[in-house]
Amino acid sequence: MSSASSMVAIAIMAKAPRPGTVKTRLCPPLLAAEAADLYRCFLVDKIAAVGTLAGAQPVIAYTPDDARAEFDGLAPGFSLVAQQGPDLGARLHSTLEGLLAAGHAGAIAIDSDTPTLPGAFLQEAVHCLSRPGPDVVLGPTEDGGYYLIGVRRAHRELFDGVPWSTSDVLDITLRRAADAGLRTACLPSWFDVDTPDDLERLRMVLDAGHDTPACQTRRLLASWRR
Repeated sequence: MSSASSMVAIAIMAKAPRPGTVKTRLCPPLLAAEAADLYRCFLVDKIAAVGTLAGAQPVIAYTPDDARAEFDGLAPGFSLVAQQGPDLGARLHSTLEGLLAAGHAGAIAIDSDTPTLPGAFLQEAVHCLSRPGPDVVLGPTEDGGYYLIGVRRAHRELFDGVPWSTSDVLDITLRRAADAGLRTACLPSWFDVDTPDDLERLRMVLDAGHDTPACQTRRLLASWRR
């Protein structure tokens, strides 16, 4: 078995799939319960993708604090850690800092809003941090944010004061990394599912097939058409 120091930790930043607290920008057209069901499928599909990665320790970084039991059943074999901090930047930093403090060679945080993201992108991020190379790995989203950030050391300056949920997030992060003298690698960009237009795009991508992952999401969306 690999030791913590030889493995990269990869944490899914996850919310408990409770109605009214997740995917609220999809309501309408979805009802709150439907949005929660959809987000649960996103989580299950992301857990499946992360669980197959080589050389990685899978982790769920969950919120709120009382959600641990919900994730025990969703993610068997994953380490569970509670997110800490008042905003997304603080939660990302504390999650990565904690995983690095536990002795991992690198730490990655990924979103739970990209159910069709190819697993090869995640594996490449693990590989980047498993050998000499970049200090920071980023997976851009098409809306100007990122679906993944990975680091070898904790860098609070990458997260403090970032205007989250805007189109400037990626550019600001890249600029701050450069200002700190950090080498950065970017993975291919992908789309996340936040709005009704994104949901329609997701339907089209899943309908087209092409060996797209997201089995649970595909099954749920198909059931809504019956």
